Amino acid sequence: MLNIVRFEQNSSTHWGLLEALHVRTLNVPCSTTADLLTLPRERLLEAASAERQAISDLQLLSPITTPCMVYCQGANYRQHMIDSGMDPDAKRFNMFFTKSAASVTRPVGEIVKPKHVQLLDYEIELTLVLRKATSGKQHVTNENLHEFVAGICIGNDVSARDIQIPQMQFHKGKSYRTFCPLGPVLCLLDKDEMHYLDKLHLELRVNGEVRQNDSTGELVFKPAETLSEFSEIADFAPGDVLMTGTPAGCALGLPSPLMMRVFAMIPEQKKWPLFIKKQSARTQYLKAGDRLELRIASRDGRVDLGVQQHTVVAE
Repeated sequence: MLNIVRFEQNSSTHWGLLEALHVRTLNVPCSTTADLLTLPRERLLEAASAERQAISDLQLLSPITTPCMVYCQGANYRQHMIDSGMDPDAKRFNMFFTKSAASVTRPVGEIVKPKHVQLLDYEIELTLVLRKATSGKQHVTNENLHEFVAGICIGNDVSARDIQIPQMQFHKGKSYRTFCPLGPVLCLLDKDEMHYLDKLHLELRVNGEVRQNDSTGELVFKPAETLSEFSEIADFAPGDVLMTGTPAGCALGLPSPLMMRVFAMIPEQKKWPLFIKKQSARTQYLKAGDRLELRIASRDGRVDLGVQQHTVVAE
């Protein structure tokens, strides 16, 4: 595997090869992630400069360039499904949606809370970076998964719950600018390394407190079957990403199935103000000044996608 970062230096954008917290600049003529993915591993290694810079000294950018498609899965971890009133063993299809590429932002910096948003939530997600241009339905298996997935990175599916749920607008509620931090590391995987997709530990902290903590082994719909199903309605392009869902532990609190049925009978004009009032009492929602840290790595340490760090700021 190769760990790739993208950074800004002297008013220019560069790609770099990350090795033990130090970066060697890549001398490659690639302006987009799609361009970079066309280069074989040997070419990338040959293009790495001898000089090393500490990653902490660099202004890191998202390793995923825009425009791109940001495909998403919802409720895809067992415990998150259970907490949402679903039976993971009975689920037969994915929940799909998209985020705007305008929401993609750098892995270190600020998440902007719009003035009108009250319920700002976080969602750590393993993010697949797609390799192959497709047209029509695809049959993706664990054996050919490497043909479709080039690598992985950390994603945060930041969500305005008071837009997403009352307005029934997933795309809008999840697509404000800075609502999709990606990176810092784009880890390129070989065919024999794809098994790590099922062996990664995810952790999200807010102000040092662990809020989300789970393993990709708990994914209900795995990458191969997900890409097969998604290909029924979408054509993929190199550099597109698929966010594979978030574990339990989000700020959003859902009532019991019984209360959900009662809630469904309340008139619309009363239902959503009540929803926002109840949710506003939950202290887990993000506020200006909150600091987030996200990590995804394998237990053996071979896969380490770095640390995503952001501070929430008010618009």
